[in-house]
Amino acid sequence: MLSRPILLATLSLAPFGAIAQEPVSVVATVGMIGDIAQTLGGDCIAVETMMGPGIDPHLYQATARDVQTLNRAGLILYSGYGLEGQLGDVFARYAERVPTLAVSEAGIAREDLIATDDAYGVDPHLWMDVSLWARIVPVIAGQLSELAPNCATTIDANAETYGAELAALHDWTRQTIASIPQTQRILVTAHDAFAYYGRAYDIEVAGIQGISTQSEAAIADIRQTADLIVEREVPAIFVESTINPRTIQAVIEAANQAGQPVEIGGELFSDAMGDPDTAGGTYIGMIHSNTTAIAEALGGTPAPLPQALADWAAQWTIE
Repeated sequence: MLSRPILLATLSLAPFGAIAQEPVSVVATVGMIGDIAQTLGGDCIAVETMMGPGIDPHLYQATARDVQTLNRAGLILYSGYGLEGQLGDVFARYAERVPTLAVSEAGIAREDLIATDDAYGVDPHLWMDVSLWARIVPVIAGQLSELAPNCATTIDANAETYGAELAALHDWTRQTIASIPQTQRILVTAHDAFAYYGRAYDIEVAGIQGISTQSEAAIADIRQTADLIVEREVPAIFVESTINPRTIQAVIEAANQAGQPVEIGGELFSDAMGDPDTAGGTYIGMIHSNTTAIAEALGGTPAPLPQALADWAAQWTIE
């Protein structure tokens, strides 16, 4: 495997092939972007996602296969705001030769971001607030329509429908979290990926680690989280699909030793979606699965799904 510095140079300097016209070859860094692009573009595009289920974008290192994938791309979509680390610089160089777009930076203003004191400067987990993430829909639709003009009418119609679905999902999530008793409305997770979720849906959030997962949680972090659980009598905490659960287990053991019974409330999708061909492998399904697990574990009840999500629910046999 190429070392990281050599690989980054290779990514920056590799020549590009011809841009595909029908369908447009789209490369997305994370599933939360790739799913939206595929939903909008349908048969007019072919999406490849670099970071699949269980992959942590904070730790991701590009591979030689990624070089080949990017060289075939007619369009590159990435989040930006630091989510992809050093790859952001690589994509900036790609933009000189092929359409390349940081969708979060293009669709979501910096004043709407949550500032942090770490190397990121801002929290990049914007998809956790559906109303914010919905802003990238017209951004992606516009780019796809420009590259596939014969499909522009279909893409615009898909964007309108999908925007309505996301508006309904946002309202459903807010109603569902509101069903949790106020004293139990605290979400404890492995790392701090849910700040936008907490702000949007009125639930207190505590992550054992910070925004990045590049370093292990310290003993002091584990003890502090356990003390919070004991003080607030939190009944359940959550593991994440991209994070090793050992820190969560350590917190549970510390809380139990202090006399507070706490269990794992379920696995949440944070930095990646679920497996392809499952409900959790869609952005809507990611938020639906997380919200259902959080509400049920903390004493709430999921609200009935709105009519706007009926087609999505029927596709995945979800009531």
